[in-house]
Amino acid sequence: MLKWITLAPLIGAIITGLFGKRLGEKIVSLVACGSVLVSTLLAFFQFFGVLLPSTPQADGVRRISEHFFTWIQVGTFRADFAYLLDPLSGIYILFVTGVGFLIHVYATGYMKGDPGFYRFFSYLNLFMFMMLTLVLADNLLLLFVGWEGVGLCSYLLIGYYIKRKEAGDAAKKAFVTNRVGDFGYMIGMFTIFTTFGTISFVTKGGIPSFLEQAASRPVEAFGVLGVMSAIALLLFVGATGKSAQIPLFVWLPDAMAGPTPVSALIHAATMVTAGVYLTARCSAVVVKSPTAMAVIAIIGAATAIFAATIGLAQNDIKKVLA
Repeated sequence: MLKWITLAPLIGAIITGLFGKRLGEKIVSLVACGSVLVSTLLAFFQFFGVLLPSTPQADGVRRISEHFFTWIQVGTFRADFAYLLDPLSGIYILFVTGVGFLIHVYATGYMKGDPGFYRFFSYLNLFMFMMLTLVLADNLLLLFVGWEGVGLCSYLLIGYYIKRKEAGDAAKKAFVTNRVGDFGYMIGMFTIFTTFGTISFVTKGGIPSFLEQAASRPVEAFGVLGVMSAIALLLFVGATGKSAQIPLFVWLPDAMAGPTPVSALIHAATMVTAGVYLTARCSAVVVKSPTAMAVIAIIGAATAIFAATIGLAQNDIKKVLA
């Protein structure tokens, strides 16, 4: 059932994108909101299914894995197109779909009469698909597909008003800034495979997940930049870009050039939490490096204070909230 949580908004995006101009606003609204509602209902159903005591688990872990096909297999490298639902990803799909549905409903009124109505909802549905793929991925490479996908949708939605130069500039700024963070993510992913021989979050083919292998490693001394510190900091570079932390925060205030529902969906509710999700998902690596944890704490605190001082001087409520 996990695949339908992600496929429902993808189908909605295809229908509204290809046929929306002829279908009209009412049908587009029904398709776009209906597809996300399906995802929301399935997400709640699956989440509470995982938490029920009767859920059969071989190793005592509350988890559902759904394998579709092996995407890439070269030598010892393996990346599956597979989804993983556990309490962490479960919490995320609940607010991604729940908040996403409410914002879709709000957007039907906000965008009423806009000539690009169907295009806007196609982008929103595509964003939902990419964000859910990011959260449910069972390996770092599939997570990266969703990671790049939300970056693409962010670019499309921030620059939605294509005739406004400031919207186009803001979209490019967000896209380029996030690519800086993505470079760190990629190097971190390569280092994980080099170190552990896998990029999966679960054991596959007799090879324990990199999280399990990391958990058995000793804690590095504070101030020592070992392999665990390097991996944690590289992944945090990616999180810094997506979650708009110092120094990669510069794209977020300008991103308010997009329509208000975009600001709500991407830059408040879901996309900026992707960095938090990545750090939480890879916490088995992060906790082995007191150095990395100190850096994360300092940058997080500095960003919070710095952002609050910026917010004091803004006259646009959307920028204040961002």
